[in-house]
Amino acid sequence: DPQKPIVRLEDISLLPEKSQQGELRTEKLKISGPIIMYVGNLEKYQGIELLLESFRMVLLKASNANLVIIGGGVVGTNAAMMAVGMGADVTIFDRSTQRLQELDIQFGAKINTVYSTKDDLEKYVLAADLVVGAVLIPGAAAPKLVSRETISKMNRGSVLVDVAIDQGGCFETSKATTHAEPTYVVDDVVHYCVANMPGGVARTSTFALNNATLPFALALADKGYTQALLDDEHLLAGLNVYKGKMTYEAAAVDLGYEYHEPRALLS
Repeated sequence: DPQKPIVRLEDISLLPEKSQQGELRTEKLKISGPIIMYVGNLEKYQGIELLLESFRMVLLKASNANLVIIGGGVVGTNAAMMAVGMGADVTIFDRSTQRLQELDIQFGAKINTVYSTKDDLEKYVLAADLVVGAVLIPGAAAPKLVSRETISKMNRGSVLVDVAIDQGGCFETSKATTHAEPTYVVDDVVHYCVANMPGGVARTSTFALNNATLPFALALADKGYTQALLDDEHLLAGLNVYKGKMTYEAAAVDLGYEYHEPRALLS
């Protein structure tokens, strides 16, 4: 039943490693990665469906719609793959020059990549038919990247899909919705902000989650939680609280608690 949530992304995400640049990359998420890939595909179909219901679009492929994706991680990349295959004009924004270069190599001239600045993002959003917010800061609230003022100036019938809604959303007008009532309209712009988007493909998402989590569950059962955590950096990175102490720095900072290094506590 797509109306019954199976799992929320933040409930199962193991936090990623840091890249050489110190940036947290979505691609490093070991458990939620497979589910996020399904969300990237799902959000594109949801956006198409909403565009078909909106005021000015008839068919995405035929109209050569203008799609802006904010965030070049797993969700953004999968959304871009779907959109390119359907003939859309795709622009991906990211703050990592390395990731933008990787996307250029992967897609070539089929997409446009832009380093994310306030002015450029606003310019592209105002011209967009569909904007996908695919920003993820693991363990922390999503930044508000598109203001209410900008949204009020968007084309009538445009669509916003906020995949970051589980972390508070990256559009200023975002509020969590459900599969039963997935959309609402602000200033003639359709908003799709369903928390637990994987619930829309519940069976597939459950298989993906089971496949990703089984090795960790077996390690916990075989070794006990202490040794399993010490032996696996990815599992250790998913530890948020240990004996009443916050062991994930971003969450500790957001909530105003003292941060404790997890390996030191476990040892």
